[in-house]
Amino acid sequence: MTRAWRGAILSVSHDPALDPAAVRHEADGLLVVEDGIVVARGPFADLAERFADVPVERLDGLIVPGFVDCHVHYPQMDSMAAHGEQLLDWLERHIFPAERAFADPAHARAVAGVFCDELLRNGTTSALVFPTVHAHSVDALFEAAMARAMRLVGGKVLMDWGPPGLCDTVETARAETEALIAKWRGRGRLGYAITPRFALTSSDDQLAMAGDLLARHRDVLLHTHLSENTRECAQVRARFTDARDYLDVYDRFGLVGARSVFAHGIHLSGHECARLAESGAGIAVCPSSNLFLGSGMFDFTQAAEFGVRLGLGSDVGAGTTFSLLHTAGLAYQAGLARGHRLDPFRALWLATAAGAALLHVEDRVGALGEGQEADFVLLDPAATPLLARRTRGAALAETLFALQVLGDDRAVSRTYVMGRCAWDRDTARFHPFSEPGP
Repeated sequence: MTRAWRGAILSVSHDPALDPAAVRHEADGLLVVEDGIVVARGPFADLAERFADVPVERLDGLIVPGFVDCHVHYPQMDSMAAHGEQLLDWLERHIFPAERAFADPAHARAVAGVFCDELLRNGTTSALVFPTVHAHSVDALFEAAMARAMRLVGGKVLMDWGPPGLCDTVETARAETEALIAKWRGRGRLGYAITPRFALTSSDDQLAMAGDLLARHRDVLLHTHLSENTRECAQVRARFTDARDYLDVYDRFGLVGARSVFAHGIHLSGHECARLAESGAGIAVCPSSNLFLGSGMFDFTQAAEFGVRLGLGSDVGAGTTFSLLHTAGLAYQAGLARGHRLDPFRALWLATAAGAALLHVEDRVGALGEGQEADFVLLDPAATPLLARRTRGAALAETLFALQVLGDDRAVSRTYVMGRCAWDRDTARFHPFSEPGP
């Protein structure tokens, strides 16, 4: 089936700070999709005759690629806005009790469905997701993602030094991870990630096992946390006394490489940044949760100096919004607090193509290029009375920045997955991929 949409189209395929030509904008564009794949994109005047027989729908607003969330916890969704603690105490008081409830498969399925819908409602079509230590929490997430044709990556959390009720062993973690990879590899638009929670919740033997799994399965990612909180960093130094730094802890177990995605990275040394850049590993920057937990502000200037690969993460539930649009605005504020002025086009790149590159799917999503999967979002610059006033007559950069700072889920008019409308704000309807698509 071939369909086309006419409207203003914007994407940023690579870092515009290095190449302004990365910004691709058609003020009056045409996006042509066949069987879920973009087959043509360009100015309407250039393509209209070629696709004269294709049905065209006019979309008023700004069409951008679907957002790519590089770090989010689906079991923590119901713990958003939990008061009063920084990271380690917050985990003990709020998060570990919430994750113990995922011992019930029915609970995991119920939360996974609502979680995926929240992603779509906020324009997120691809994500790197933390489930829990329970193997069936991965099944629940992947089943929900497949029903919606979403591009999700996740994996069973490894934590043999976890708290009661959330603790596995080296042997059970290996067996369950191998079984999950075998079960889900190659299905739908899913990917797998080896997922040690962080250095303090796994034994040396389990971290070594994780490194072995990563080496044995060349198509999986590594997803964990790094240098989020000063107290966490101090405890890592106290445990791993012979490690040069926090990143070196992971490095000695074979967990630092081009397929590694580390969340946060707020308190990094120059040596750690150099090693991240050398290895090709990346950081999922999570400004919402960093602010909410009082962890600090990410240093965009330092990352740029070393050439560290970046993406954006909502980090729900410490993060206070599912909206990567709004998260991009928070990234600007976090950067400015450390003297870095994040350009709105670069912020859009971080929320789309840069995140796709961290997940190693940049050939498939992130830029709405010909040959890519047709995941896209229709943004409404007049979604609220304030946005409408602020963007009236504004230039493209100013409109995009206003959407990032003042926008949220209300600015997402529609979300399309593989060329089908998965969420429509005006009808408040989700459309399962199995039903005939609007």
